[in-house]
Amino acid sequence: MEPQDRSLDLLARIMAQAPADDAKLHTYLAALKNELEAQALTSEERQRAIAAYEEAYEKLTSPANRLGVFLRHLEDGHALVALGDSEYVSQIDPKLTIELQTGVRVRLNEAYAIVGTLPQGAIGSVVKVSEALDDGRLRIGSDAQNQQGRLVERSAEISEQIVKAGDEVRLDPSGRIAIEHFGRQEARDYFVEDVPETPWEKVGGQEEALQVIRETIEHPLLYPDLYARYDKRPVKGVLLYGPPGCGKTLIGKAVAWNLAREYSERTGHEVKECFLHISGPKILNMWLGETERMVRDIFATARDRAKEDRLVVIFIDEAESILRTRSSGRWLNISNTVVPQFCAEMDGMVELENVVLILTSNRPDYIDPAILRPERIDRKVKIKRPDKEASREILSIYLHERLPLEPALVKEHVEPECARVALVESTLAHLWRTNKETEFMKVQMRNGTSETLYWRDLVSGALLKSIVDRAKDAAIRRAIADSLSQHEDKSGLSEQDLHDAIVAEYRENEIFPKSDAVEDWLKLLDFEPEAVVNVKPIRPDKGEALVRKTIV
Repeated sequence: MEPQDRSLDLLARIMAQAPADDAKLHTYLAALKNELEAQALTSEERQRAIAAYEEAYEKLTSPANRLGVFLRHLEDGHALVALGDSEYVSQIDPKLTIELQTGVRVRLNEAYAIVGTLPQGAIGSVVKVSEALDDGRLRIGSDAQNQQGRLVERSAEISEQIVKAGDEVRLDPSGRIAIEHFGRQEARDYFVEDVPETPWEKVGGQEEALQVIRETIEHPLLYPDLYARYDKRPVKGVLLYGPPGCGKTLIGKAVAWNLAREYSERTGHEVKECFLHISGPKILNMWLGETERMVRDIFATARDRAKEDRLVVIFIDEAESILRTRSSGRWLNISNTVVPQFCAEMDGMVELENVVLILTSNRPDYIDPAILRPERIDRKVKIKRPDKEASREILSIYLHERLPLEPALVKEHVEPECARVALVESTLAHLWRTNKETEFMKVQMRNGTSETLYWRDLVSGALLKSIVDRAKDAAIRRAIADSLSQHEDKSGLSEQDLHDAIVAEYRENEIFPKSDAVEDWLKLLDFEPEAVVNVKPIRPDKGEALVRKTIV
């Protein structure tokens, strides 16, 4: 008992024995009691202040805890922890009730015993995974620079996550444990994987090319037993070449979308498509080895998607930009290293059954022969300019039944479908005229003859789509004008809209190259340079501007 408490107890006894009629004595005793109680309260506050000071002093003068990383439990009840570049066998504070897992940050006292834990930090080194081992460890390091790399363990937080080569992980401060996983970014700036709905019916005017592609790509997937009987290996690579705007990219998307549907029906379970659309110029990089790394990345992505039971189509547009014929090596040429890397990746793709490579090019003569040889690119399919029947089919796709037509046109033909057919035929007839207005170029042949090319000879699927889009713009302008003037909406596509769009398209569109190289011009016109002496573009609005180059 404290002295103040004893004094108050003694005073209480005195007050109990004091005469009850002595009021003055009781007054003095009560005043003494109040004084003793006030002193006791002051002493208690002073003791609390001293205790708080001693506690704060002890905290400030005690040594700081070290921060380590828990690795694993040992058999004798100890723990293996990492502190910087060193490892320690540590005791565990019995008062610690938190379960310790690999990768957890722990507090270590002076004796390197674990006395507490801390949450994971938000910063740290981020490294790329070059290989995920079967036992869960990860190999990190830049294989592009032939470094040996090193192995790290996974923390408990990412132990169940699927980590693949090319993914990134964040390391703990010791650099021994991967504590956070960043999946590989799917949408790279040099290729995309989305496939729009593209049934075969959306590809107009290329029946011959589609037949070849379906026989070489689709049949091996749908009839593997039959191909095995004949010991016939599936085609792994296809080259689509021809003038620009004639549907090469559209065909590639249709291949990916339709094969996935038909393959799913054949196998009885859903197979998703993966369309890797790569633009050749986008993977050209000024840094040494970077283009080769992108090529490896593309094929690695294809292999990963194939292992996920997806039908993979690697579609490389403008392939001549990265796969050009190699030089003699007397000067630096990016093709000298990219082409061998590409060939090696193609050869490593042979064992995969559900991966197809499609190249497109306007100038296949620029592509290195090592790429185009059999067993790599097995089929070369020419995508021709659409003829009149093919153009009718393409126009019917773009002038579909959902488009609003001019009321007068529908009234004239009674039924909307008849009006739509009449609109297609009128547009086709206007485009296929052969007169002074539609003359576009004269080609002088080596045998002394000459040939005049008209608008119809330069038609492409992209050009037909642009014509329809221009006509839609005109109809929309009229609809807006009617809306602003509060007149009855009588807008809709008309024959005149399409006729005007054709004239505007050929007047404004940059169809030909700006150079005077005859070879570049003739590749767009499907003429062989050996048979041509010169070409003469016809510009009705500016007279005939001669662009001539004699081929020796």
